[in-house]
Amino acid sequence: MKILAFEDTVDIESLLRSGKVDCDSLEILQHWNTAGHLEIIEECAPDVLLLDHYIPPTRGLQVLINLLASNIARPTRIIAMSSANMANQAMLEAGADEGIIKSKLAKLEFWPRHS
Repeated sequence: MKILAFEDTVDIESLLRSGKVDCDSLEILQHWNTAGHLEIIEECAPDVLLLDHYIPPTRGLQVLINLLASNIARPTRIIAMSSANMANQAMLEAGADEGIIKSKLAKLEFWPRHS
């Protein structure tokens, strides 16, 4: 499973590993800012797109809006992962599939787990 994360403060792979997610079966690409976000999404063609709301220069909500208005193939899952519930709710209303407080990201059921 290919994961693309736009997150500027937390190392997503470390966060997932600490939550007992089997990251060895994932291909994780993290960008620490959103410059060139549409080109990055198109090139990566992720299965899962993780969006932080408060990331420069283009906030996660606008990245989502831009993606859904483009001709780029939509990832299977788009997850809003802000530390603010209201930011996650705004992304859900704009078309994200799930919204979760960032620190709880590893709790999502679809992640592969160590046995």
